[in-house]
Amino acid sequence: MTISPYRIRGETGEWEVVVGLEVHAQVVSRSKLFSGAATTFGAEPNAQVSLVDAAMPGMLPVPNRECIRQAVRTGLALDAQINKWSRFDRKNYFYADLPQGYQISQLYHPLVGEGTIEISLDDKDPEGSTKTVGIERIHVEQDAGKLMHDQHPTMSYVDLNRSGVALMEIVSRPDMRSPAEAGAYLRKLRAILRYVGSCDGNMEEGSMRADVNVSVRRPGEPFGTRTETKNVNSVRFVMAVVEQEARRQVDLIEDGGRVVQETRLYDPDRNETRSMRSKEDAHDYRYFPDPDLLPLELDDAFVANCRASLPELPDAKRHRYETTLGLTPYLAGVLTAEVETARWFEALLAATAVKQGKDQAAVARQTANWLTGELFGALNRLGRNLEDAPVSPEQSAELLALVADGTISGSIAKQVFEKMLESGDAAGAIVEREGLRQTSDAGAIDAAVAKVLADNADKVVQYKAGKEALFGFFVGQTMKAMQGKANPQVVNEALRKTLG
Repeated sequence: MTISPYRIRGETGEWEVVVGLEVHAQVVSRSKLFSGAATTFGAEPNAQVSLVDAAMPGMLPVPNRECIRQAVRTGLALDAQINKWSRFDRKNYFYADLPQGYQISQLYHPLVGEGTIEISLDDKDPEGSTKTVGIERIHVEQDAGKLMHDQHPTMSYVDLNRSGVALMEIVSRPDMRSPAEAGAYLRKLRAILRYVGSCDGNMEEGSMRADVNVSVRRPGEPFGTRTETKNVNSVRFVMAVVEQEARRQVDLIEDGGRVVQETRLYDPDRNETRSMRSKEDAHDYRYFPDPDLLPLELDDAFVANCRASLPELPDAKRHRYETTLGLTPYLAGVLTAEVETARWFEALLAATAVKQGKDQAAVARQTANWLTGELFGALNRLGRNLEDAPVSPEQSAELLALVADGTISGSIAKQVFEKMLESGDAAGAIVEREGLRQTSDAGAIDAAVAKVLADNADKVVQYKAGKEALFGFFVGQTMKAMQGKANPQVVNEALRKTLG
């Protein structure tokens, strides 16, 4: 499938957008990168600050093995080079919320080197339009604290709970060419991190945020001057930054101005970027090797252990769903987009296969359609997500089994499901209590068919004259007459026999 290139049309012709993202992903760990302080979100201000985090004299950093392990696992998931020798550097800069006066990061020798992410540009056909985005590096660094300026008109307050928390900075190549590609990249990266378990991906809480680098150029010309919009905390906002900043640059250039390399901020209320400060280069930070930290040296056994700990990743899982379970690319894409969805589906699939006495491939389509249709629809109405779904995979599997063995029809199943959502009761109990069992009583169904046809003699004539679409009308009327409890297969057979 060919995707038309994204272009911005200015007064003097078309412009191409060039995008690169630097994603800061907070590492899932119980303690910080260089101290034993906790990392729990939402704690009281300054309640999770060790002497190391507060930069007390004589305090020395000690690398957290789990943080390094999580970064290596992330690199492996991105098919990236793992550098068995890496080193921490000091990035000297004034951080009002980083007491030591510098940030411990990695510039010259990062832990993880080049990798790739394959993104899909079409949700309906995940395999039809893909693009590979390069990963330049992943380096590990410590986060800064948080300043609050709105509690007093003349004072600012600092919360150091976040100071020293481990971050992975995942730097892409400037391979993206549209807001849609930037959004697809960020969604895919977030999904991989959540599958791996190295970052929870909660952008609202700031545990994943993106610096958006944007430049424009005439198609085929060298890269233009880029700007960097800092700390964008949603996929939608990242896409908006790309669009608005590219348009601003085009208008500026065509008006005779020039783009300057700078750091900008995004105002979502006005949907615009604003200048924050001139963009520093590496030499401005006076990087040098941190004298308190020895280089990291990884052995083959450590890397092998990290690799063995990886789960089945989204692309491999989607491929298995298509080839082994026989799902469509669209369904497989929906079910693997989020790790919680995949886990819920697999629990439901396993329970359904057991209850129906079939292998998983035989019930996969029924299970996938019910999850993405009925359950997702109910969750949207209720404003809930799978993590707090009002029914469990086991309860859902019981409902599907009642449909599969003919105890209830598909339409009755919808009624039973609504009652499950309201009461929390099991499907079988609701069916028995409400008298909802499906009937295959041929005599009762024949009688209902006869009455429906007698009451609609004019339509019978039309049907026999060639208007075959009326058959569905007769089925519906018969089901209605039997309060939805008739076995649809028996109803179809009775109608075809009677109508001839």
